[in-house]
Amino acid sequence: MSKKYPIISVTGSSGAGTSTVKGTFDQIFHREGVKAVSIEGDAFHRFNRVDMKAELERQYQAGNQGFSHFSYDANELGELERVFREYGESGKGRTRHYVHDDKEAERYGVSPGNFTEWSEFEEDSDLLFYEGLHGAVVNDDVNLAALADLKIGVVPVVNLEWIQKIHRDKAHRGYSTEAVTDVILRRMHSYVHCITPQFTQTDVNFQRVPVVDTSNPFIARWIPTADESLVVIRFSNPRGIDFPYLTSMIEGSWMSRANSIVIPGGKMDLAMQLIFTPMVHRLVSESKRA
Repeated sequence: MSKKYPIISVTGSSGAGTSTVKGTFDQIFHREGVKAVSIEGDAFHRFNRVDMKAELERQYQAGNQGFSHFSYDANELGELERVFREYGESGKGRTRHYVHDDKEAERYGVSPGNFTEWSEFEEDSDLLFYEGLHGAVVNDDVNLAALADLKIGVVPVVNLEWIQKIHRDKAHRGYSTEAVTDVILRRMHSYVHCITPQFTQTDVNFQRVPVVDTSNPFIARWIPTADESLVVIRFSNPRGIDFPYLTSMIEGSWMSRANSIVIPGGKMDLAMQLIFTPMVHRLVSESKRA
């Protein structure tokens, strides 16, 4: 952690909704005049698309059927830790971009499935914002959780997460349901061992729970809407959280445990604005006094 150069880390698996959370933070940063530099977890994949396909085949031949983008070894977590540490110490660092599709290829001038060159962060930023798969990893090699000042988990119940991923990958990446299902199965071991342990490290978790039938996510025709969902918000340390204020401001919310509040799904953006705006203020204020 760094008082001078704070880091916010948003962690969730593919299809969980971390991009939506990033959009909310972008609104907060713009409204409050906070200059943030953003990095994406995909930028720290170890392999480009072609090399990853070859590595998957190599791992399968070696008997490792659970190797995937979720796996620690498929990512440059040491480099990510170095970026976190360098930013926390000096406000400097570097990142790159993984190009997913033709639209991004036009923007970055790099063919889909490849990385842009590394580039240095803009100077004089107020904080670093990470969004991706591994922002709170703690293992024998790295401790990213210790370097982030605010850690946020985005964790839909698993059937909803699968529905969101299936619909996204079919609509935006041209995959079939069968292909996405194969990816889900391949990632299950790493999901259990690499992704879920991070949510014990996060300061705030948002878990979206549908209130409609999602019993077979592989044939679901629609993603449950926000109005067809509840969101459970869990605080690892509820001290200092003004729960009476939150429940009064968020219509239809209630406390389910001493550290948890349940809200209507359509109120998630409002809840994030109410919860994180003062937290961002506190981080930036402390950094300016440091």
